Amino acid sequence: MSNRVVQGRMVTAERLAELIEGESPMEADGIEDADRDCPECGGDVITVDYMPSVTELVTGYKCQDCDWSTTDR
Repeated sequence: MSNRVVQGRMVTAERLAELIEGESPMEADGIEDADRDCPECGGDVITVDYMPSVTELVTGYKCQDCDWSTTDR
């Protein structure tokens, strides 16, 4: 599992999922580079797969430079 810098802070996959979801996930997988740029600032976007509940798997996307984030829901 890798850590990444997001908005100047080192984050784990669990913390990245929490930033995207707004609450702690049950489980989160490793962070990967997304093949896209942020629509708000043009910065690099990273992705994380996480489970907010027992029955749901979500892919979250977060800009490393600004507050923008989204999911595949």
